[in-house]
Parts: sequence; C-alpha cells; structure tokens
Amino acid sequence: MNNRILIIGAGPAGMMAAIAAAEAGATVTLLERNDRPGRKLLITGKGRCNITNNCTVNELIASVPVNSRFLYGAFSRFTPQDMMDFCTGNGLPIKTERGNRVFPVSDRAQDVVDLLNQRCTELGCERITGRAMHLCTENGVLTGVKTEDGRFIEAGRVILATGGASYPGTGSTGDGYALAKEVGHTIVTPVPSLIPMTAEGKDCTDMMGLSLRNTGLQIEDTKKKKTVYTDFGEMLFTHFGVSGPMILSGSAHLRPMEPGRYVLHLDLKPALSEEQLDARLLREITAAPNRYLGNLMGALLPAKMIPVFLRRAGLDPSLPVNRLSREMRKKLISVLKDFTVTIHGFRPLSEAIVTSGGVSVKEISPKTMESKKQPGLYFCGEVIDVDAYTGGFNLQIAWSTGRLAGQSAAESCC
Repeated sequence: MNNRILIIGAGPAGMMAAIAAAEAGATVTLLERNDRPGRKLLITGKGRCNITNNCTVNELIASVPVNSRFLYGAFSRFTPQDMMDFCTGNGLPIKTERGNRVFPVSDRAQDVVDLLNQRCTELGCERITGRAMHLCTENGVLTGVKTEDGRFIEAGRVILATGGASYPGTGSTGDGYALAKEVGHTIVTPVPSLIPMTAEGKDCTDMMGLSLRNTGLQIEDTKKKKTVYTDFGEMLFTHFGVSGPMILSGSAHLRPMEPGRYVLHLDLKPALSEEQLDARLLREITAAPNRYLGNLMGALLPAKMIPVFLRRAGLDPSLPVNRLSREMRKKLISVLKDFTVTIHGFRPLSEAIVTSGGVSVKEISPKTMESKKQPGLYFCGEVIDVDAYTGGFNLQIAWSTGRLAGQSAAESCC
C-alpha cells in the first residue's frame, strides 16, 4: 500500500492536517491550486487573522449553530488552548481581545501563514501546485488523484481540505464538493453564512459608510413572530444594506431567507431607558431652546443618520426645539429605541465569510474525519457541513478537524 498522504488544499485546515500527519511520521504531499498557500487566511480578521477564541470546549460548541455535536471529538482533542499553545510554541506571540478573540500580537495574518508554512517545511512536507479534478480508485481502494493537467498523483490516503464556495478568488470554488460526490457523498446545498444583508428601501444607502458602535440588536422572524437573534456591538450601513460583526453573526440564523421576512430592531441608546432618554431630551431643550431639532439630534446621533432618523419619526429638522410636544418626544424616543431595517436578502455566496452546507456529516466519522463512503478519504475544514459565528470559531473548526484528519490518516497508514 502507498503510504503517502495527499492533502488537497493548503488553507488553514489543510496545512494543519499536513503538520499533524507529518508529526506522526507520515509522508505528506500538499496539493494547492494557488501559487501560494493560505490566501483566504490572509484576509481573515480584516487582515489581522482572528486565530481562535479563548474559550472552553463547551463555549466553542455553543458557538457552532450547524452540526455542533459532530465536532465535539475534534474540539476535545485539539482545543482553542491547544491552538494558542501551538502558536506560542512555534514563536508566534498572541493576544486576546474583546469577545475573547485571539490575534497575533503583530496584527498580521501573514505571520500566521508563515508559521504554518515554516512548520510544513521543517517537517518535510512536499508541495505540488495543481488542481485536483478526480479521485482515483481501483476495486474500491483509493489510489490517488488526477489533476486538471492530466497528472496522476499516487496516494494511499487523501484529505479533502478544499474549503467551501465563498471568496472564490482565493481558490474556494467548491472543488471539494465535486470530488466528494464522485465517491458517493451527499452534498448539503451550500448557502452563505456570516454574510452582509441587503435591505429594503433607500435609508441604508442614504447612511452608507456610517458605522454604529454599542448598538443593541434584535432580529425578528415576522413569519414565526419571534426573535431569532440578539446581540450588542458594531454594525455598518452600506450602499446595499447592512454589514459589520453583529450583522455577520446574525446572518447565520436567518434560514430560510425570504424577502421581507426578517426585521432588524436596533436600539440606538441601549444604556438609557425611555424615561432617561426623555430626561436627556428635556435637558437639551432647556440648555438651548432656540435650536432647531436637526441640531439638537446632533447631540444624540451621528450627523449622517439624522435626516433618515427624523424622516422615520415624521418630524421636521427645522422645527424649533421649544415647540417639541410630549408626543413628539415620545416619537423620537420610540425610534431611538427601535430603529428598524427590513431585510431583503443576502449578498452573493461569493461574499460570504464562510459557507454553510457541504459534505454531509452523517457520512463522515466524527472520531477520525474519515469518509464512511470511501475508505482512505478524509475531510476537514469548510468543505464539511459545519459553520460557526464570527470570533475565531470557524478557524478553530479548521484547526481541530485538520488536526484530527491528519493524525487519523497517519495512524491508518503508518
């Protein structure tokens, strides 16, 4: 039997699988279609690379809305603490920020890619540039891979670490789905997760570029008449709708997506009750009773939001504040505490941070990441039907499943 382990895809999951397999004594080859590895990793965390989340395994599980229990074994064998130790043990200083997000001290994703590359080189991993097109089998036994240019790469074990279908410019074009289907795997239809949303109307466009911080968020499913997500933090208005950390995390809960089904309820002043806001308005009015309403609102809201806000409240920005009635104040407070945005849909799948969907977890062993359909075939990372919230959780999925797939493949062939 050929003892070579061929890993298709040199992203975070693929490189971690290569490291784990090589450390276990296997002969490892990395096949990557790009001219350099880790291209998608370079853009994570806005180029800073949110390596993982400094949390417990149970907290990690709770942050995975899709097929979380499938990942329990992988997470337990390679925890966020293990990943942090891996970084520091290989000379990469790290730091923990708000929300327990872990970053390199340098704030450079390139340093994370360099660490993985260096470790692969130290362990003698072979690298080949090319695109895998077919899994080759003989009498049900996996024998290797055929590339787009016609080459045959022999291997006794193959690990699919091809990513999902988001950010295709980085090489994540869904190749792994086609390869898995060749040997009988079911592919759960890929849909975007952690993705900006388009909004109905023109209000978001009028506020394009405006970033809000310390904002409360509730997302309502108007069809089921219930709240499906709550959060507090940052968001951004764009020419198409809304984006930012809260929006990306919330998007994972909006399934199925239907135009107009989901409504964002924004609390623009979450630290103040309605009574406290009314007292604040009265103080502002008393301090300068001859001001216009548009000027007064500048003490409460960003300038770019004021025209849209007052339009929502049905009030004239040129109204002298000493003419504000109690009912008018109540209307202002109502919109401050519940500024709504009706969602039309998601941006294209190609803009999603991660893909929800992929190879069905029912057909993968959670103990080894090996295929239940094709012996010798393993999966790791985003090609599997798992995804998590923002905050380093998705990369931890890549590290943990990659580690487990690499170790399992090595144990079975060495």
